[in-house]
Amino acid sequence: MTPREAAQAEAEKTFELFTVWSKRVTIYAIIFLMIVVFGCNSGVEVGQNKTGSQYNGEAYSPMNLNTKDTR
Repeated sequence: MTPREAAQAEAEKTFELFTVWSKRVTIYAIIFLMIVVFGCNSGVEVGQNKTGSQYNGEAYSPMNLNTKDTR
């Protein structure tokens, strides 16, 4: 086997391992992120008796934003 053929075989083997590990890492990262997103979203409260921060439309109404006229 010539050095060129040996280098080609080694490069193909290394590239194959690189693609396999890249796929594994990507799949594990996606699974991990899906678990994190589900875990963070499962604590969100909905319904009539919900607590926590809620949107208050009066705080952001346009009449509350003009502070120059009220002085």
